[in-house]
Parts: sequence; structure tokens; C-alpha cells
Amino acid sequence: MKTITAFSLPELAVDRFRDIVGTEGVLLTDEERNSYRDPYWFQEDRTYDSSAVLFPTSTEQVQAIVAVANDFEIPLWTSSQGRNNGYGGPSGRVKGSVLISFRRMNKVLEINAELAYAVVEPGVRWIDLQEALKESGNDDLMISVPDIGWGSVVGNSLDNGLTYLPYGSDFMAPTGMEVVLANGELLRTGMGAIPGNKSWHLYKRGLGPTLDPLFMQSNYGIVTQMGYWLMRRPRAYAPMFLTIPQDSQLERAIDIVRELRLDGVIRGMPTIQNTLTLSGHFPDLLGQFAGADGVFSEDALQSLADASGVGRWGMRLALYGDETVVEHHVKRVTEAWKEIDGGRVDHHRTFLRHEWNEIVEFGDKVQAGIPNLDMLKTIPEHIGHIGFSPVVPMVGSEVRDVVELIKNLVVERVGTNFVCAIYPFNERSCIVVSSLSFDTTDQEQTEASVAAAKMLVEEAGKLGYGEYRAHIDFMDIAAEQYSFNDHAYRKFCETIKDAVDPKGILSPGRHGIWPARMRQERQS
Repeated sequence: MKTITAFSLPELAVDRFRDIVGTEGVLLTDEERNSYRDPYWFQEDRTYDSSAVLFPTSTEQVQAIVAVANDFEIPLWTSSQGRNNGYGGPSGRVKGSVLISFRRMNKVLEINAELAYAVVEPGVRWIDLQEALKESGNDDLMISVPDIGWGSVVGNSLDNGLTYLPYGSDFMAPTGMEVVLANGELLRTGMGAIPGNKSWHLYKRGLGPTLDPLFMQSNYGIVTQMGYWLMRRPRAYAPMFLTIPQDSQLERAIDIVRELRLDGVIRGMPTIQNTLTLSGHFPDLLGQFAGADGVFSEDALQSLADASGVGRWGMRLALYGDETVVEHHVKRVTEAWKEIDGGRVDHHRTFLRHEWNEIVEFGDKVQAGIPNLDMLKTIPEHIGHIGFSPVVPMVGSEVRDVVELIKNLVVERVGTNFVCAIYPFNERSCIVVSSLSFDTTDQEQTEASVAAAKMLVEEAGKLGYGEYRAHIDFMDIAAEQYSFNDHAYRKFCETIKDAVDPKGILSPGRHGIWPARMRQERQS
């Protein structure tokens, strides 16, 4: 397919944007816009360059921006914090797109302590929400957070981003959205469609079709606020770390975790990482992150795993509940792990509700809903990655097959180490997140990694595995794998796109959904 012609932003449109958000709310020069690109992309490559970055401060301003975009048929691409590094960051699919950054729409609109939820604008970061909870005297409420707390609550949720507390399982936390549509109209999903309804952020459905999922990983509207369920701090919290000494034991470990989840012993989302990935958690044991270095031999990896004590794979998990329940579940996990010969179970401490201020370790903080930036300290600035993340049944043999497929291709085609984390985000499936790491100053290595990621998408697709999110450079390839019945799924999505956004201004090409006018250009 052809590449869409780069968009050229008319000066008259720039004037109207300035009228809406002010001169200081419009960035135009390369120097101004350089920080609104993916830092994990080769920086001399301007393929996905924008023409402007806008900073609205209200829903009304977003509606006005959409009106201008309709008048000039300007492709808009939205980001909340723009921290989607490794997937394209804030960059859009069409060169010359106008980026809408929500960093100035950063208000926590509501905290309901009784029903344990918050309502936030898209610029609110995890660390902002945590601070708002503290300031309002509600820090007994926990947020299900990712590893790095600088991202947006809304942005991460809309891109199916992973978080670790029980509400992180299958994206249970997001609920109730306010959305600006392509025609500028304002929509509220679910019970929010009833003026003054008090259950908007409490009940995930409504009357008729449930629309919220239509605005996740899509280009049908712009979310300007969203509810997010919080979890009351438990009486007891037990973070744990379990080792898998030999690579051959991964298969059995996966099956054990599945059964512990199905039994309700593990409620949050654990993460299983291979030795090199664990350097982000144990830099004192494993040294500086080596994902982009030359390939380690199996003997070298095993020696590193043995010497550090973290194993060829290590699993971070947490248990929550009353003290007696947590104590019992610690015993259940420990007993189950005896099947892993030589496997170690580290449970140094159970934190009680009043001891939250004593949680200091990175992994312990994340699983306790304490957002932080600690992981950023362990990865060198020049190292980037592209994520390839297929969804796989939570069956040891299936996971092993996919891990081996990816590992062999990464080592052979890219010539870098295999960096992997496995996330069981529900009881029955997991995401095998493989980061193709590279030196962002090395164009050849960067391009080889991007090419390898595309190849991985296609090779895994042949075996029936699909991405759960994709880098902007290969969104079309990832979408192509969803090909049942002559791509009936994509056709249905395109039908919706053409109906709700006839001029194709909202995030054209996002996850393979192009508006009619651009589909025709790409196919001609």
C-alpha cells in the first residue's frame, strides 16, 4: 500500500488554533515539537513528524479544535501525556498531523471515598492522582498503577495499558467516559447519558449497546474525562518474589500461576520476567540493563541467573486481604512453588494497613498502588525498545512455544538479547511482551529492530497469535492478522469510522482503521 501524502497545515488554521488555545498553546517549530516524538525512535527519522502541537485546557476548546479540523480536513492525533514510548509516543500515523496534547487538562474532577472511584481529565498522571488522594485525606484508596507513574490514567487505559492491582485484571478500573465526537458533539457513555445520573461511574453498562470499549484503541472520539475505580487499602499486603532457576521450568510455572489465579489466591496481576528484564528491578545484582548488547550465550545467562539468585525467570506478585487470609495464601503459593525444583519464594514482610509509608522497594510500591519513577533510573538514556506483545492462552506449552519463536527470531535476525515479560492479565490468558531493544543513536540497529518487530507480527500471526497493541509503524500489519472472513472485523470498524467521522479527521490509521478518503489514496 502507498503511504498517505503528508499533510500541510494552512496558516489560516494556525491562526484559528491560536485564537482557541492562545499563542503559548501552539507549538510549531521543529525545536518546539521535538520533545513530542517517541524518544525510542531514531531521532533523525522524521517519518511521523507533526506540523503542530496544541494544548487545550477545556472540553470546549477541544470541541473548537475539532471544528477547525473539520473545516480544513486536518488529521488530528491525540495523546494524554505522550509517554507511550516504544509504540510511537505521541506521534501520529499521517505525517503533518496536528497533535493534541492533554498535559494542561490535568484536573482530578472528583474523588468519591465512599464508593472508591475518581474522575479525571486525560492529562492527570498516576502520580497526580496519588497526590490528590493524599491532599484530600483519601490516601487509604489505592490506584492500580503501571511500573512508571509519569503516564496518564486515561491515556494508559485507552491503549489497554497494563496495571497490577486486582482492578488491573482485564482493564476493570476504567468506567464512564465523556467524549468529543468528530462533529464536535459531546457524548457521555453508559448511565452518564441520563442527565444527573448518580451511577455513571459505578455501572459499566447502560441501556442498549455499551459504548465505552469503542473508544479504547480507536479513532471514533476524543475522551475528555473518565472514571477510574480505586481499591480500598487492605488490612494486609504481602509482596512476593518467586524464582524459576532453569529456563526449562517456565512451562510448569505458567500452569501453577494459572491455577493459583483460578483459585482466587492471586488476585492482582503478577509479572514473570526473564533474567535480563529483571535488571530493572535488581540493578545491584544484575548491573546495567544489557538488552541491546551482543547476544549472551545460554551458559552466560545461566551463570548470571545463578550468581544473582534471580533465576532464568522471576515472578513478582502480591497478595491482599485480612491478615489471616494473606497468611494462608502465602502458604498456598509457597506450597505450590515446591514443584519448581530449586525455586525460591521470597516473602520478607507483610505490610499492614497503617504501615504503607514503610514500603520503599520499587516492586513493592507498584503492587501497593504507589506510582513512582524508580525504573527510569535503571535504563540508560540511549536505549530504546519496540514492543511486540501477542496474547497467548495461559497454558505452559503455548507460552513456551511463543517465547521460543520470538527468542529465536530476535537473536537470529536482530542480534540482540531476548528481553521478555509475561503478564497474566486474567486467569485464562497472558500477554508475552517482548521488547526489541536497541541503541537509539544507531540507525542500522534501530531499523533492524523495527524490521524484526514487523516480521514477528507476521510470523506469530501465521500461528494464530495477535498483538494487543501495536507500534504506529506497523499498526496496519498487526491489524492485517485479524483476517477472519475476509477481514470482516476491519470492514465493520471502517463502516463505523465513515459514519461517525466522515471527513476522517480523528487519528486516521490508528490500529489499521483508515477513513474512506485515505483508504482510497493508500490503495490507488
